[in-house]
Amino acid sequence: MNLEKVVFGFFILLAATLNFGFVLGEIDNPVHHDVYELAAALVVSLIATVLKLGDRTHMGAVLLATSLVADLQLIAAAVVWAIAAHAYGAGEAPRVVSSVVSLASGAALANFISIVMLLAETINLRR
Repeated sequence: MNLEKVVFGFFILLAATLNFGFVLGEIDNPVHHDVYELAAALVVSLIATVLKLGDRTHMGAVLLATSLVADLQLIAAAVVWAIAAHAYGAGEAPRVVSSVVSLASGAALANFISIVMLLAETINLRR
């Protein structure tokens, strides 16, 4: 068993599951979406991106692209939430949370594509 591949797959799956856990729930209900879960999803996604930097194959380049998209979406969601927390009152919470969850949903889609590609690469792997 290759420990590098295990760590690589672990962080890709962890990034996707944390992101999915954040997105799950009513889109405009702030109680269903925790800021710390968004932060954890962002940090793990950034770690997964760093792990993808070493792969020089075409598949590696596309995996890196999906990870960069997820990172960009999660960073945008965190920035929107941070700005809204300081600029708006509680009355704007449902509108802001729905924007944050929409951005995080885009990242979840990018993570899903990354997992599908990782599975395809694993299935095509010859011994």
